[in-house]
Amino acid sequence: MERDMQPRYVISIAAEMLGTQTYTLRYYEKIGIVNPARSKGNIRLYSDLDLEVIKRVMTLMDELGVNLAGVEVILRMSQQIAQLQKNTEELEKEIARLRKERNETG
Repeated sequence: MERDMQPRYVISIAAEMLGTQTYTLRYYEKIGIVNPARSKGNIRLYSDLDLEVIKRVMTLMDELGVNLAGVEVILRMSQQIAQLQKNTEELEKEIARLRKERNETG
């Protein structure tokens, strides 16, 4: 996962990899869909995770006909679901720990 978040690609390479234009990537940044890292020279650097998010946006728009407002809602809800899943996993671990502790103390 850490590798997925490592900034790797300048905007022109990212756009080419995605089959889109650089202005599209700048627009997605402007409206908050992605937030690429910046180099010391202030050059945008996109990670593999950034590219995955953009691919998902493009799929939602091109194949499913979702507009940008809908995409933003879907992305926000996906983030909330991921956070809830993480919270659930943490709670399950805590429950297991407490049960083990209770069983050990008898």
